[in-house]
Amino acid sequence: MQALLGSKWEITNEVLDDGAFDARVRLVFPGSKVVEFLVLAERELTPRDINGKIAQTHSILRHAHVWQSLLVVSPWLSPRTQHELREHGVDYLDLTGNVSLNSDDPLVRIHLQGLTKSSSKPSTGRTITLAGSRTGRIVRFLVDHAPPYQAKDVAQTAKVSTAWVSRLLGQLEERLLIQRENRVITKVDWRGLLRARAAAGDLLRDNPHHGGLALNGVRDVLERLRSGAINRPFAITGPHAARALAPLSVGGQLMVYVDASEHEVTGLMDDLGLLPTDESPDVLFLKPQDPVVFEGARVVEGLPHIAPSQLVLDGLAGPGRMPAEAEAVLAWMADHEDEWRR
Repeated sequence: MQALLGSKWEITNEVLDDGAFDARVRLVFPGSKVVEFLVLAERELTPRDINGKIAQTHSILRHAHVWQSLLVVSPWLSPRTQHELREHGVDYLDLTGNVSLNSDDPLVRIHLQGLTKSSSKPSTGRTITLAGSRTGRIVRFLVDHAPPYQAKDVAQTAKVSTAWVSRLLGQLEERLLIQRENRVITKVDWRGLLRARAAAGDLLRDNPHHGGLALNGVRDVLERLRSGAINRPFAITGPHAARALAPLSVGGQLMVYVDASEHEVTGLMDDLGLLPTDESPDVLFLKPQDPVVFEGARVVEGLPHIAPSQLVLDGLAGPGRMPAEAEAVLAWMADHEDEWRR
């Protein structure tokens, strides 16, 4: 806080042992009123905790008309947890640099972004990461299918054990990405779920890829693809597919998922008039981490494009301007949910 506010501010910290709060922090600027925060220090905090304990504590302070503000301090706060804290009007500070401090008199407005991913390993062995192929299949089901359904339905379609699905669903519920009544999933925050899944991965790291230079231009490659030059499953992703739904920019690589080995990709490049290259390729072939990327593919101008949900996952986890293109697709999905969600 001292570094954020500057040397003219006087900051005092009093540790409390009354069980309600962990500390009282006072900020004093010469000639101004005192800003006082009552501190809750939490080793771990989930979005669900915000709607429970934190929201209740904040509400008590407001109804009691006290002049102190509530400040949550933690080693790390996820982006979704930060969002929930801001929605409830609670200030926060974590040790990676995520900060939200607000005061009207004297006027203080500090909003800083630190790490978006935790740098520490999970404290228990029960935590399941949102990375990996199994999670990808579950996320695609939850996003593409409107509730209600149960864990067993998800497990059957995603070909994952019900026990593992249940553990993951428990964590998604803690993060307010799904809601359940008894054992039935009743609501899915599909936008938040796509963002959380994408934040746990990297398109080009998770999917082995090979680049090619289009000797006769990308349009020629597209025409050859339409004519059946590839006799195996493939689907277009990336900028070309994003523009078909939500035009935002021009150019960009032609990215194609294809289920082929490295040796087979070399042959495909010959058939498509491509020169293999690792530097500024026009076309990128990606070997999918999991066949789920082909599910829900739709035909656009005679070519298979991946489903909108997969397109957002790829874009948010992709390089360059792909995240911005994914945001445009997200907006399209919000306006056309009945067209893509089953």
